[in-house]
Amino acid sequence: MSAAEGPLVVGVDSSTQSTKALVVDAATGQVVASGHAPHTVSSGSRRESDPRRWWDALCEALRQCGDAAHEAAAVSIGGQQHGLVTLDDRGEPVRPALLWNDVRSAPQARRLTEELGGAKFWAERTGLVPAASFTVTKWAWLAENEPEAARATKAVRLPHDYLTERLTGLGTTDRGDASGTGWWASGTEAYDEEILARVELDPALLPRVVRPGEVAGTVRGRHDLPLAEGTLVAPGTGDNAAAALGLGLRPGMPVMSLGTSGTVYAVSRHRPADPSGTVAGFADARGDWLPLACTLNCTLAVDRVAALLGLDREAVEPGTSVTLLPYLDGERTPNLPHASGLLHGLRHDTTAGQLLQAAYDGAVHSLLGALDLVLDEDADPSAPLLLIGGGARGRAWQETVRRLSGRPVQIPEARELVALGAAAQAAGLLTGEDPAAVARRWNTTAGPVLDAVERDEAALARIAGVVSDAAPLLERGTDTQ
Repeated sequence: MSAAEGPLVVGVDSSTQSTKALVVDAATGQVVASGHAPHTVSSGSRRESDPRRWWDALCEALRQCGDAAHEAAAVSIGGQQHGLVTLDDRGEPVRPALLWNDVRSAPQARRLTEELGGAKFWAERTGLVPAASFTVTKWAWLAENEPEAARATKAVRLPHDYLTERLTGLGTTDRGDASGTGWWASGTEAYDEEILARVELDPALLPRVVRPGEVAGTVRGRHDLPLAEGTLVAPGTGDNAAAALGLGLRPGMPVMSLGTSGTVYAVSRHRPADPSGTVAGFADARGDWLPLACTLNCTLAVDRVAALLGLDREAVEPGTSVTLLPYLDGERTPNLPHASGLLHGLRHDTTAGQLLQAAYDGAVHSLLGALDLVLDEDADPSAPLLLIGGGARGRAWQETVRRLSGRPVQIPEARELVALGAAAQAAGLLTGEDPAAVARRWNTTAGPVLDAVERDEAALARIAGVVSDAAPLLERGTDTQ
């Protein structure tokens, strides 16, 4: 490990599948140590994880960082959004956490929307229209289907809150992650008592929302954690808000993230309220807003199609007239939680590579359809689309995004942007800087820019036509309850 020019900080990304930890030089942004440990997620219609395994993975990832982790002056946790963590009076999980991509609460989402003011009410009050991804619907599902678990719950947390609380002993969250629950009012930036009363959730069970730049606490002495007692703990935030910090985003810079889920987002100075529910009006981790659209099916769905075809994920072939909607886990954009995948236009001369390309096209189409709704007047129409996440390194993903967007595409060389954003937040505690400014100083967006190509309007129109024509079938989907 080379000598650091400044204090060391730790940034963590506790994602759906694994935990990554980076030890970063706060002065230069140099990653001096890193660690990685996987999680276990249940399969089928249930998407659940034992929160204690997240803690075990965090400890393992930090142990892999060696002495550098122990030397860190501050730490921050970025975590998967929306997951419902229910704790008993000893701080132990009542049941496995319901993850963001568990869609069993779709009926509760519909009822909450209908019974409490409609979509416009929810969008204006919380920035969100209830969908199966959001925490408020998961709590409603739990209260209805597992009332004993709901009664045993003495604290409700999000995934990043759970890890931060185990670090500090204090129940805290931040505005970025709180804004994805459905029970945080974006206008007043406080928990919404009317919504909490409707779902019978005592606000005393929720964590305190700490302000941007505020210290959430310090690391307690623990034998199983390779961080020094007294290390400063930043508020942390949700994964998308952390990635926005990691990119040092200025308002209007568009981002497409290709991971387990796919997202498009941009920082905005204006509080979003989209009654269609396509755009979630999240807060960012700094004091601005992060309008975002998300698809459930992205890299995992395309990889699954490649596996079914016996192909490498890059083995795409051009010239397809096939449409494949890869809604393998239901879908959020469009909001079809019980949908399954759909293949249209198959012919004798269709090749396996063309089918695979159709899966890429279907996934990217869903994201691009929401991009214009995400961007507002702050957006620069000529700015490159920042492409991040695991899929951003794949040539097939890059070329599909270029062809269907018609925009230049920039691929930051920096890896693990969620963990880097958390590290920038931790560094901001030490220096008093805006974390996004820290990331810009670290030059995290540096990377190649792929020139724009002519947009494939024919493919976009074909896919949109299939989505529209198949809407009744997709709505029926498969019963996953």
